[in-house]
Amino acid sequence: MTVLPDDGLSLAAEFPDATHEQWQRLVEGVLRKAGKEVSGEAAEEALSTTLQDGLGTRPLYTARDAAPEAGLPGFAPFVRGGRAEGGATNGWDVRQRLVGDDPVRLSEAALADLENGVTSLWLPVGRGGVPVAGMARALEGVYLDLAPLVLDAGADTAAAAAELLRLYREAGVSPAAARAVLGADPLGHEARTGEALDPADAVALARECAAHWPGVRALAVDALPYHEAGGSAAEELGLSLATGVAYLRELTGAGLGVAEALGQLEFRYAATADQFLTIAKFRAARRLWARVAEASGQPAAGAQRQHAVTSPVMMTRRDPWVNMLRTTVATLAAGVGGADAVTVLPFDQDLGLPDAFARRVARNTSTILLEESHLARVIDPAGGSWYVERLTDELAHAAWAFFQEIERTGGLADALRSGWVADRLAATWEARSQKLAKRREPITGVSEFPFLAEKPVVRPPAPEAPSGGLPRVRRDDAFEALRARSDAHLALTGSRPKVFLAALGPAAAHTARASFAGNLFQAGGIEPVHDPVSVDASSVADAYAASGAGPACLVSSDALYEEQGAAVAEALRAAGADPVFLAGKPGTCADAVDAYVFAGCDAVAVLSSVLDRMGVAR
Repeated sequence: MTVLPDDGLSLAAEFPDATHEQWQRLVEGVLRKAGKEVSGEAAEEALSTTLQDGLGTRPLYTARDAAPEAGLPGFAPFVRGGRAEGGATNGWDVRQRLVGDDPVRLSEAALADLENGVTSLWLPVGRGGVPVAGMARALEGVYLDLAPLVLDAGADTAAAAAELLRLYREAGVSPAAARAVLGADPLGHEARTGEALDPADAVALARECAAHWPGVRALAVDALPYHEAGGSAAEELGLSLATGVAYLRELTGAGLGVAEALGQLEFRYAATADQFLTIAKFRAARRLWARVAEASGQPAAGAQRQHAVTSPVMMTRRDPWVNMLRTTVATLAAGVGGADAVTVLPFDQDLGLPDAFARRVARNTSTILLEESHLARVIDPAGGSWYVERLTDELAHAAWAFFQEIERTGGLADALRSGWVADRLAATWEARSQKLAKRREPITGVSEFPFLAEKPVVRPPAPEAPSGGLPRVRRDDAFEALRARSDAHLALTGSRPKVFLAALGPAAAHTARASFAGNLFQAGGIEPVHDPVSVDASSVADAYAASGAGPACLVSSDALYEEQGAAVAEALRAAGADPVFLAGKPGTCADAVDAYVFAGCDAVAVLSSVLDRMGVAR
């Protein structure tokens, strides 16, 4: 029996130090087995991933990837947090969004939220929300001195703010005790609706808050319109900087000091299920805003107040239960990234008015991460990670470069009105849409592992959200359109469009490609028929006729394609199959099949063309 030395915990003491070059040689060996002859840095690059904004992630980060010093929480550049204590004392502010226009129902929802873990309320007012005249009823029973409020009122901001301040006075809430964000955001409103607002109302609110309401911020810098229009992380950050700088100019031009003006802003960003990119985004946002404050002569006042909202773009309408997993990861990332407040959107928010169960799950997401996972006990737990620090630094530089482009166009207002912002975001979304269509960015439950027998989740309609400006996109848009065509066909004919999977040889030869093809066709609402388990040229015609399908797809190994593929394809064509696909490498059985499905093919284009050829209405 080996006797271990009593040397404390020096578990690596007897092992020789490994070098980066030695690791690269191991990677080279693995890639060589996969048919890739690369060496050195090229081997590492072969395992790297390209992100948006010209960024990339490598498979390994070491001390050689060190980024600039991040500092300490509560001190500029605030990368590690805007407050010295971070969330170690109370975690983050659990902020629930109240959806609907019925003041009575909103009141019931607000009280249920506050009694069950929510610490602040986000209230849409006016278009898409409760009427200004209904605010008092919607907030009935809410202890306004205890529950911070955030308004989202667009063109009705001045009236909504006046009503909230009146309610504070009526309830006897002292100005020092009031905690709120009045939500004035004229540029954000213009981005959403295309309607330009005079910033004078926002300036007047900021002046009043600075003079009389020390715990109330007048303005919100909402980056969600840009995120929802398809913008990347760097574009979202750059546009938020341009917004914030525009507001600083307005406020200081109206007589507020720089520190006072900085204290009137709260920033709102999307948190996605891309965990590390979201962590880096919130850290980079604080660093960028600290740079603006430094350039304005008030570096100590540059701690950015951040409100994270789980991304609407990532939410899906099909298999919406998966959204609960997405929002959990996004919330974790926002918390680790140091967001001050987090709103978890209910999993059914794209289907109409969220029900009580969805709202409960949304608020409990934060509760579990805070109380059971203890996520906030350590300040900036990702700090010091070579990967996170490097990604934060690279993202900050990309965002700053985009911000400077906006400034060169004349500022955000000009960039919005000229269409420059819309064009840039559209180009970004088009590139991402190609990845989504090719399933290079998979959507679980939609483009991957769809469930055609799923019963639809039905909710009462929600008030129509403000629109008319930048578009609102969703990752599932293209696949949702295909599934809607299939649903309409099912309602009209009693059955879904079908594809026959012609599996050649034993299960070991065809299972992988049968699963791949079935998964792909179901993403377009096309039901795969894999019965019998295996066919050949003599039996395939009868099997195809019994399937009730239109198109057919050969699924098997390359060797069996070479032996039987052409004959089976010809038999399918003679039986009426149209078109005949093959799951595998393009060019296989080229004279016998019409098209191919393979990893990286444009699934949306393939599925759309199949539905067209089957006569499924658009």
